[in-house]
Amino acid sequence: MKHNAQTDQILSDRFGKDSLIALATVEDGIPHVRTVDAVYVGGAFYVVTYSLSGKMQQIAKNPTVAICGEWFTAHGVGENLGHVLLPENKKIMDILRAAFASWYDNGHTNEADPNTCLLKISLTDGVLFSDGSRYEIDFT
Repeated sequence: MKHNAQTDQILSDRFGKDSLIALATVEDGIPHVRTVDAVYVGGAFYVVTYSLSGKMQQIAKNPTVAICGEWFTAHGVGENLGHVLLPENKKIMDILRAAFASWYDNGHTNEADPNTCLLKISLTDGVLFSDGSRYEIDFT
């Protein structure tokens, strides 16, 4: 089924806040998975991260990723949107700062560091379970 208002609402309710998801990348045929703090907004997950991290280096070489969390699995394309303070990132960063307010300014994130970046995971397809129903979703 194509991504629609119903599935978007379920995903927004479930992940439109600080959410821990598993993010998988592949390097040299070897999968790598880690937990990240993310927020779902309109067909994509957003993560504040570090451009020199392993995950970002792997995504630069191969942007195809997979995610998993709370009865949802999906494939997507990872994209480094650049520094968190870029004007074009303001709208989404305002959402993320609010969602991550309990920990964002406790020394974990240094927005002054030019390598602090915004990762966008644009979903391509996924499987969502909700209230006894299974939704196979095409986000393209």
